[in-house]
Amino acid sequence: MFGFSAYFVGLALGGSLIVAIGAQNAFVLGQGVRRSFPATTAAVCSACDALLISGGVLGVGVAAAAHPAVARLLILAGAAFMLAYAALAARRAVRGGDAAAAGSARQDRLSVIGGALAVSLLNPHAYLDAMLLIGGVAAQMPAADRLAFALGAVSASVLWFFSLGLGAAALSRALARPAVWRAIDAVTALVMTGLALRLLRGLA
Repeated sequence: MFGFSAYFVGLALGGSLIVAIGAQNAFVLGQGVRRSFPATTAAVCSACDALLISGGVLGVGVAAAAHPAVARLLILAGAAFMLAYAALAARRAVRGGDAAAAGSARQDRLSVIGGALAVSLLNPHAYLDAMLLIGGVAAQMPAADRLAFALGAVSASVLWFFSLGLGAAALSRALARPAVWRAIDAVTALVMTGLALRLLRGLA
């Protein structure tokens, strides 16, 4: 029998973790505002979360945490990616530019998929949340409830990413002003830099 109680626990926990501003949210928001394959972006981010959540529920995260060298490499790769992404966003925020030109600068689908994979799989916070935290909660639940719990957490990712991406795309005309574009890029740069510095401080 499907455990609806465990499903809603997973939905609530997944939702509380994913709503916080992070690399994935910043990327999905930016693609939505630019109307650059927002549904594809949301689908890739959701699929990556489903993969990580499944790994967490199966105990992969706990096993990986037992190897400090793996965790250190992951953190360094994630911090480097976030700093590079932050630098690009900061440059756009400083230079500004024509809103229409910015909106028309759509990437091709493969580039968007690559970016979504990068912010999802090179993001240590995704591993910490999906594999360690969600996996840790799942480990304390009866085995019969873990599938429902995992499906609840995955549902939270799907609902959030599609709402964020498609919602931003729907509002893109209202947001297509130079000041708004520069503000989005500035916030993205600050968020990415803050996350990267927090990760690097953890290595000290």
